Amino acid sequence: MLVLGVDPGAGATGYGMVARSDGALRAVEYGSIITTPHDPFPTRLQQIYSRLAELIRCYQPEWAAIESLIFAKNVQSAFKLGQARGVAILAAAQNGLAIAEYSPLQIKSAVTGYGAAGKRQVQQMVQSLLGLKEPIRSTDAADALAVAICHHHSAGLLHRLGGRGR
Repeated sequence: MLVLGVDPGAGATGYGMVARSDGALRAVEYGSIITTPHDPFPTRLQQIYSRLAELIRCYQPEWAAIESLIFAKNVQSAFKLGQARGVAILAAAQNGLAIAEYSPLQIKSAVTGYGAAGKRQVQQMVQSLLGLKEPIRSTDAADALAVAICHHHSAGLLHRLGGRGR
């Protein structure tokens, strides 16, 4: 199963493709979609949508796992983050992917075993779980990979319990 994990953001949206084969998880592709603050916001949303749609067409994942919004420092940030999430959901839906959403607490718990883990802990565990030799430099990409890992763990549990997860 191939899962696209997305860590939405207006300035940087992280993405990570994680596959499971023979019981092991591996990173297929990951990175960040960086937008320019000087561009009009609709242009930035279009850039996020276009890159995610391109990744979906190229790799053809079965699922999109997207981090949900819990809180934002201010209302304006919350609106922008919500719009970036909406664009990610739209890209996945228009390309026929099943969509799952996970809170930061669920993601951190699935990856580190601790819901209040810090960014560095998440990065280190993602590197370890995926067997990456080099640290992941982008926290956005590491977070997106963590979302995909969370979905793999959740889908596996659902499958074992007899639900739909694979």
